Amino acid sequence: MAEPHLHPEAIWSLIDGRHGDPFAILGPHMTEAGPIVRAFLPGASAVTLLSGRNAVPMTRIHPAGLFTGGIEPGPYRLRIDWNGTIQETEDPYSFAPLLGELDLHLLREGRHQDIGRCLGAHPMVVDGIAGVRFAVWAPNARRVSVVGDFDSWDGRRHPMRLRHEAGVWELFIPRLLPGTVYKYELLGPQGQLLPMKADPIAWQAEPPPATGSIVADTGRLVPPRPLKASGDPALKPISVYEVHPGSWARGDGNAPLDWEELGDKLIPYVKGMGFTHLEFLPIMAHPFGGSWGYQPLGQFATHAPFGAPEHFSRLVERCHEAGIGVILDWVPAHFPTDVHGLAQFDGTALYEHADPREGFHQDWNTLIYNLGRQEVRNFLIGSALHWLEHYGVDALRVDAVASMLYRDYSRKQGEWVPNIYGGRENLESISFLKELSEIIAERCPGKLLIAEESTSFPGVTRKAQDGGLGFDFKWNMGWMNDTLRYMERDPIYRRYDHGLMTFGLVYAFSEKFMLPISHDEVVHGKGALPAKMPGDEWQRYANLRAYLSFMWMHPGKKLLFMGCEFAQPREWNHDRSLDWHLLDEPRHAGMQRLVRDLNELYAGMPALHALDCDPAGFRWVVLDDTEASVFAWLRFGPGGAAPALVVCNFTPVTRQGYRLGVPQGGDWQEVFNSDAGIYGGSNTGNGGRVFAWDEASHGLEASLSLTLPALGTLVLTPSTH
Repeated sequence: MAEPHLHPEAIWSLIDGRHGDPFAILGPHMTEAGPIVRAFLPGASAVTLLSGRNAVPMTRIHPAGLFTGGIEPGPYRLRIDWNGTIQETEDPYSFAPLLGELDLHLLREGRHQDIGRCLGAHPMVVDGIAGVRFAVWAPNARRVSVVGDFDSWDGRRHPMRLRHEAGVWELFIPRLLPGTVYKYELLGPQGQLLPMKADPIAWQAEPPPATGSIVADTGRLVPPRPLKASGDPALKPISVYEVHPGSWARGDGNAPLDWEELGDKLIPYVKGMGFTHLEFLPIMAHPFGGSWGYQPLGQFATHAPFGAPEHFSRLVERCHEAGIGVILDWVPAHFPTDVHGLAQFDGTALYEHADPREGFHQDWNTLIYNLGRQEVRNFLIGSALHWLEHYGVDALRVDAVASMLYRDYSRKQGEWVPNIYGGRENLESISFLKELSEIIAERCPGKLLIAEESTSFPGVTRKAQDGGLGFDFKWNMGWMNDTLRYMERDPIYRRYDHGLMTFGLVYAFSEKFMLPISHDEVVHGKGALPAKMPGDEWQRYANLRAYLSFMWMHPGKKLLFMGCEFAQPREWNHDRSLDWHLLDEPRHAGMQRLVRDLNELYAGMPALHALDCDPAGFRWVVLDDTEASVFAWLRFGPGGAAPALVVCNFTPVTRQGYRLGVPQGGDWQEVFNSDAGIYGGSNTGNGGRVFAWDEASHGLEASLSLTLPALGTLVLTPSTH
């Protein structure tokens, strides 16, 4: 029978899961007959109202499971009989709204910088009752419900309250615990039932192929103690070890290591190798492991196969205790089309552009964030702050910036939409990146923002207030492409491509650059680093030793992908461990030692890092010896720091008596030789020391005569003795 205070259509829309305002029907209400409680509990055989010492059976007013009962004013509980199984709980529809007016105002304006704690699922205590508050942005949905095992995945059981002013739905469900798996069930704007959606702001997710969100125990996430850092990072040595956490090393049965196991092995290794920073490929929750994390759906959740969120937080703290900074790759450019994710989230193009000419990446089959929408910008900036503040990471490396900057990126004529001025620049993305950098600089001083950006877009590392994008460093993709092309040439032909090695210095100080040899260079048929090098086996490894040494001595911060430090000869495979057994072979152990020594030299000599981004720190000595394929330059440090002379011979010919100018006479010490026997070389060199005569050469007041080892790089510095 129908309750006289309810219109039959209201009852029908509730039991049919179409009612958009459940609090108008459910929970406590004052009627002419006095206070009553209504509860919709499909499948329940009986319900009793518990108020103080009173127990009042509720009346079933609809066979689908709608109950009503009179009650005295005050707190109450529901005792629910699920056909013999008794559940006792508070009524979700007895709680007042929890999101405050300021939260809603900031969400509406797209300025809520702690959106990760405002939206999503958060354990909390309300009116003395422990439970979980859920909140999700879905402004165009007709109804949103929380579903999970706790309500048999029935979207009629826990429909949420719409806070109209911000398009946010919220609900507090008492007695739920951390670890609960849940999703959202939505009706779209035409009343259509959508595929169940994972929570965009969940802090934890199920491991793939499962797609549920998990209520994280956010109280256990204590931000790690920060890494001690001060001063301008451009003046510091920065040497980054890039790692895919699922394949650096594997455990029994080829299982990926979890964060604890990985930290036990990886942190002492990175520390012992002398790298200053550890960079992880994206660790945000992603449905397909073969994307390496570059197609994330959980911008606030750690990837479940590696362990719980608090375990990643502990790994960051352990890195900081070892003096290692942590960098995360972060992807604000695009997201995958999986139906449980952000695509058509509320039945409309909410996070993405509706027009595929703006909203679909043809190269990656992904959707492009609509950065002209303030709520989407807020979502992404909130994600960036989430990793920097809640997990204490030291930097974000922003992926695919070039694709964000240009509307015609990888598109033919007619496949893209010009900006309001008719140009190709993506003004919304540019504005977003500037806003991002300014907020991070204000809220997270000392944290870095690094751009993977492959074009000549001006001012990437100029401050936003000065007209730039505000990044701290930019990957120098041009340098990487040019120098690898040169190294792939047979040495007999390198004379014709000499400029590939020198061109990077034409623009080396136009931005603050990082020199990357990343994962992208050792996959998809490109070959591992040793395979790129020409010649017989000895020459290939000599070429690689000389090249890595060239890189470490070149202006710019350094980044090297895992496995490259010991010259793994096969391409990287994300489904298996690196070939650590190769370190039993001298040529691989020698390469590893070379990289360790390069890091030590780079960090220990101010001339090799302090002016990485300043033209005052560099001077060519020889840049035009194309016949011999020799390059020589000087690196200078601030103040009275000792200079360093770097000489590279990229032919398999030893050169005797090679004369070079230097800024001062006297003894010069050969502090590094890539041809040393300990690295697998032939031990050709200058006996560790050479004398510079007061005879001018190359525009410098003194000169010295060197033996240049075949396919070798030397570093010399004035002797202090």
